[in-house]
Amino acid sequence: MIFPAQQSILALFAATFALIYTIPGSATAEEKPTIFNEIVVTLLGTGGPEPTALRFGPATLVQVGGQNLLFDAGRGVTARLYQLGISSGKGIDAVFLTHYHSDHVAGLPDLWMTGYMFGPFGSRAKPMRLWGPSNGSASPSGVAKIAKGLAETFSDDMSIRQADEHISAAAMQIEVHDFQADGVVFDEGGVKVTAFAVNHGDLIKPSVGYRIDYATRSITISGDTKFDENLIKHATGTDLLIHEVFALSAQLAKLPQLKPVADHHTSPEEAGIVFSRTKPKLAVFSHVILLETKVTELVTRTQSTYAGPLEVGEDLLRLTVGERVVATKWSSELRRHPD
Repeated sequence: MIFPAQQSILALFAATFALIYTIPGSATAEEKPTIFNEIVVTLLGTGGPEPTALRFGPATLVQVGGQNLLFDAGRGVTARLYQLGISSGKGIDAVFLTHYHSDHVAGLPDLWMTGYMFGPFGSRAKPMRLWGPSNGSASPSGVAKIAKGLAETFSDDMSIRQADEHISAAAMQIEVHDFQADGVVFDEGGVKVTAFAVNHGDLIKPSVGYRIDYATRSITISGDTKFDENLIKHATGTDLLIHEVFALSAQLAKLPQLKPVADHHTSPEEAGIVFSRTKPKLAVFSHVILLETKVTELVTRTQSTYAGPLEVGEDLLRLTVGERVVATKWSSELRRHPD
């Protein structure tokens, strides 16, 4: 039983938490776009495996149809959500993984556990919903294997917080949704998510990209891939195409150690061909890996095969998809996106 005095203390504690958490001038927690037929995309992390604070691990937030959908959960994803004032728990409606390389899942344990902790940055009351490709084996694979492993690895944290902080068992669960073939994997509230296989290399399977359709708007996220006709097929006509890129200098390209890595990704020139054939309103690079290559050179190389609109993504870049696609950079001084 909780007595009135205890209720007052809890209310004060929660209010203090909210005051600390709120960023002046920023969106409130769990803010979701209300304009029909508009999709708001925020690049939470645009880097790869390199542990740099300039580009956190791959993660893309898609706010659409009153829902917050997260694609990949790389290093630092909870910190970026915190900057936006969005809860890692009750602020995220679904998580989708493209594949299981470490840089795409390193932030998932943090997202899951921070999400069930008490506070405006967490407070999830129901299972975290997780989608990802499976290889179809009899034993757990893909997201089912991850969910099982997380529960085993962090069982002490779960049991302690249940006993000590009275967090519900439901909040600590992971609701698994795996799939194998190309097709619609999510269809809720007018939002349709289609997964499609991409070629990230013979040994890196399964690996997928995602297309998100809502009313007359759409965005496509390539995931990690080489130049791939299946990606072009599913991305053709999309409003916004977010694509990976791997650019290295001519000198580094001669190193045999880097050739297998480069072969798993898309060069700037190849990405330009993809953009030219799919014809998005805006093409955006994310998962940007530049080895002895400057951003200006990346753009020049891409424009050798593509003449359309292009943005080189950076962390917290916001892309509003309406009649046109508008890119807005994060202001470190204002600690929010400018109006």
